[in-house]
Amino acid sequence: MAEYRNEDGTTTVVERRTGPGLIIGIIVALAVIIVAFLFLTGFWSADVKRSGSLPDVHVSAEGGSLPKVDVHSKEVVVGTKATKVTVPKVESTQTTVDVPVVGVKDGK
Repeated sequence: MAEYRNEDGTTTVVERRTGPGLIIGIIVALAVIIVAFLFLTGFWSADVKRSGSLPDVHVSAEGGSLPKVDVHSKEVVVGTKATKVTVPKVESTQTTVDVPVVGVKDGK
């Protein structure tokens, strides 16, 4: 039990009460522990005569459809441009070769 004084001068008393759910939970937990102990010690044993199986489930569904989407995208441009690079040879010389180029074109 706890007492709290409010700003207006009144007192609030709070009592802690245990509900029936806690007691039922403790009883169920003790029962599970006792049953597990009896199986683990060999006092109880279980002989399975026939194995179980899961039920057969049949599901049918109708096909859906994808949403219609209008996509606006930029265009990727791939090409080559002339660039001077140093190519190793017996002697170093500058040679013009075509180098791949990738760009983006807005299309507007």
